[in-house]
Amino acid sequence: MRTTEEPEGFDGEASNTSMISGASSPYQPTTEPVHARNIWGGIRCDVKYLKSYFGILKVVEVILSLIGFICIETIMLCSPCGGVYFFEFVSCSAFVVTGVLLVIFSLNLHTKVPHVNWSLTDLVNTSASTFFFFLSSLVLAFINHNTAAEIAALIFGFLVTGVYGVNTVLAVRRWRLSSGRQGVMGQTSEYMRARTASRGEMEARPDLA
Repeated sequence: MRTTEEPEGFDGEASNTSMISGASSPYQPTTEPVHARNIWGGIRCDVKYLKSYFGILKVVEVILSLIGFICIETIMLCSPCGGVYFFEFVSCSAFVVTGVLLVIFSLNLHTKVPHVNWSLTDLVNTSASTFFFFLSSLVLAFINHNTAAEIAALIFGFLVTGVYGVNTVLAVRRWRLSSGRQGVMGQTSEYMRARTASRGEMEARPDLA
């Protein structure tokens, strides 16, 4: 009888020991739900950006580009049509690209993609739009039939060229400031890393005294 009771007691002690060790283990199963990250949770309208110089310039650029595109689209007959087609392409492209950037900046979507240099992206867009709008307006000024639609498109083309030019100057200043700050931060981090490494080497040296 004793031989049959001892294994049962041993099994009971083993089960109690496993329960105690399981309770004291730091790796306990959890029933807390894992919430998926919602990348769209922080989307909000940045009224401060829309009231800033860049926001106002973006809105004006989108409106003037759209008006210029509508004016050039009302031309039914043209010969030659190279200047009309060129201005149409430039105004439509500027309207789409600048409109997309306006939505991205006004809704703070650029903070969701921090690895993109948005200051440089805006600078490239504004400088390219300034150049091509000026060029297309200049071509349209020499190749036109003095119709009301062409004259209206020409006026809005030079107006939006000036607005894009002002935006380009401001974008260059902002890009230089951001580049300067990144350079200072990089130098500071390198200095701190060098100090930490030198301090680690001093602590690792044996005491010569």
